[in-house]
Amino acid sequence: MSVGIDIRPDGLAHVTLRRAEAGNAIDLETARGLLDAARACERESVRAVLLTGEGKSFCVGGDLREFARLSGAALEKHLLAVTGALHEALRTFAVIDAPMVAAAQGAVAGAGIGLAAAADVTIAADNASFTAAYTGIGYSPDAGVSWSLPRLIGPKRALDLLLTNRRVPVAEAAAMGLVSRVVPAGQLAAEATRTAETLGHGPTAAFGATRRLVAAGLTADLATHLDREARALAAAAASEAGREGVAAFLAKRAPAFTRVAPRT
Repeated sequence: MSVGIDIRPDGLAHVTLRRAEAGNAIDLETARGLLDAARACERESVRAVLLTGEGKSFCVGGDLREFARLSGAALEKHLLAVTGALHEALRTFAVIDAPMVAAAQGAVAGAGIGLAAAADVTIAADNASFTAAYTGIGYSPDAGVSWSLPRLIGPKRALDLLLTNRRVPVAEAAAMGLVSRVVPAGQLAAEATRTAETLGHGPTAAFGATRRLVAAGLTADLATHLDREARALAAAAASEAGREGVAAFLAKRAPAFTRVAPRT
């Protein structure tokens, strides 16, 4: 299988790209594997998602060798199938409550940038580098890259990366806001796992509400967004997690947030 998923008893889902020999390039099987993994996370109401790629690179983008075997209408049909599955996976990861942590090492290109950008927390190894790559081969973006990059780094910087395809070293990627933080390559797995585990023990529903508020706030007017915040806060305060969080704070102890039961 080109995508593996392991859902632990504590609710942490580890989703792994397993095409190390191909730089974890996304072919149709991988896109469908990501969709299956996203649906499993939604079905099991996981508490956090850790996305990693095996081998030297996180993800080098689409599988050009697969694409080159086709042409004309057959190629268009194939790419619609690949992006259809990949984009539905991204939509599913975006709407579940569980926050996502991505661990990026080595080459991160094309749709790999889209996967890294889709995570709520993206931890990069100090050997990582980022290249949009699309227009360099006459393609336009997919994997939400033309949506996420302008929001993360601004439209001018996004167009710089998308049009010139220049290689962005990890320090610059961190400075412009493309990644959350940088760690030594040897510490990447441990740091990403620790972060995902910490989030996995947190208030999952509150995390989901926060993710949706941040996403909605990018396009909403202030008055509308303030109303959304008020309603979300009231619901969170009245929830079991909200009551436990306040009780723990007042008692000066760590809160014990319980796992949400799987959806039916």
